Formats: sequence, structure tokens, C-alpha cells
Amino acid sequence: MINIIADTLIYGAWLFIASLGLTLIFGVLRILNFAHGSFYAVGAYAAATVATWLGQNQVSSLGQVLGIVVAAVILAMLLGPIVERMVLKWFYGRSEVTFLFVTYALFLIMEAITQAIWGVRPYYAVDPYDAFSIIKIGGFEYVGYDFFLIVVAIVLGLFTHWLMNHTKLGHLTVAVIHNPEISEALGVNVIRIKTFMFTLGILYAVLAGALTAPTMPVQPGIGINMVIACFAVVVIGGLGSIPGAAIGALTVALARTLAIYNTPGLELFSIYACMTLVLIFKPEGFFPKAAARRI
Repeated sequence: MINIIADTLIYGAWLFIASLGLTLIFGVLRILNFAHGSFYAVGAYAAATVATWLGQNQVSSLGQVLGIVVAAVILAMLLGPIVERMVLKWFYGRSEVTFLFVTYALFLIMEAITQAIWGVRPYYAVDPYDAFSIIKIGGFEYVGYDFFLIVVAIVLGLFTHWLMNHTKLGHLTVAVIHNPEISEALGVNVIRIKTFMFTLGILYAVLAGALTAPTMPVQPGIGINMVIACFAVVVIGGLGSIPGAAIGALTVALARTLAIYNTPGLELFSIYACMTLVLIFKPEGFFPKAAARRI
């Protein structure tokens, strides 16, 4: 039982970090960002490259963890504004389906660029995985790095909740979400808020890829696998809901963990089955957004 709980929390942690960016972008910009998986993949490849370079220069494992985090932040600060200002801004005001097609095209472009830069062979960045001590729980041994991811997920979740609910920027963002025209008329810099929030969402995707790179081979296909799981998370939790992303991540992680322990061949199927069952009884997810009643 302890091992199932631990594995659920570990898998749910990185899934929540990635899904947090997806739900934030939808909540602010109403964009179903299919390209989220490509940003995750870019973060993973960049982290593997940085960790390998740092390892060749005899940097410690903990230093490599810090290095990949810094690289993820810099990469997101570059990619976020470029994509939002050069691509997405031309489609504001269009339907959510339009954005789904646009971001899917962006996903294909970024996947091609990623393969052109890093090729198709897998990359490994295992040294950062040894940055923390082994943790023993109930007779089981776990790598400390996995629990570091849980701490990161909690910190990012609390930070995002605080940012959106207890800061001036968060209140302005809520105003922009509900009525961008009136917000702009009152002097709110709508463009800056949209760019910042999109970049923050991309940062979570890139950071999720960077932090999970030491735990697995970085190879083509990791982006599409991640975005499918993230879409399941945000649909289960409720589109645009931060608490929903947390509950959705734990729900998907538990379903996957139980499938791995009992019927490993149904690992991927368990995610779809879980999403289907939730949507049958809660079509708008666990935390649906309140909608204004029309009279």
C-alpha cells in the first residue's frame, strides 16, 4: 500500500507541474495549447544537454540540478514571449477549436525543429538523479530526487494559487479573463498580462521536462505522451482550475499506478478509462468554472 501511495505521489507531482501550465494558459487566454508537449520536450532535451555539459566539467549532481532549473527558466523566458507575440496574438478572439488547430501545427513544427537539433537518438542525464539521498519508507527505498519533485510541485501549486488570488497581478489577470475590453479601457496593460501568463505557463511545461529528464531517456515521442496525460488531467479536474489540476493529476497517477501493479499492459488505457468515468458523472470535471447566468 505504501509503495502505491508513494508512486502515485511521485508520478502525480511531475504531471501536476506540467498540467499546471496547461490549465493556467487555458484559464487566462482560453487556449487549448496542444504545443504544450513540445515545450515539455524542449525542456527535457535542454536539461539533458546542460546536465551532460556540466557533468563533463565535474560539476556536482546538486549543481547540475540547479543548472537545469536555470536553463529551463531562461529557455521559457525566450520562447514564451516569442510564441505568444509572433503566433498566438493573431488569433485572439477566435474560437477555442481554432487555437487547438494552431497549437497542433505549432506542435508539429517544434517537433521537427527538436529532431533537427538533437536528432532521434535518446539522451540521458542521470547524474542529477543522484543529487539527493535514498529515502526509506516502510521497508521500501526511494530515490530522494523523486520526493524533490513532490516538493517542487507543492511549492509551484501554492505559488500559483497565491499569485492568482492574493496579488495585484492576479486580480488584474482575473479582470482580463472576464472582460479584456473593459480592463483595457480602464488602463490595464492586457497585452503584457497575456504575455506574462503565457510565458509562466510555458515555464511550467519546460521546467517539468527539465526536472523529469534525469528520470527517463529523452527521446522523440515524449512530448505527445505528456500532452495526452495533461489533457486528461485538466479535463478531469476542470478546465482552467488550479485545484482541479492537482486533483486530476493525483487521479490519473493513481489509475496509472494501479494499472502498472496489476495489469501493466493497460497502463495507457487506464488514463482514458479514468477520464471517461469522470466525464460520465461530472461532464465539466471536478472543479467546473462558474458561468454567468443568462436572463
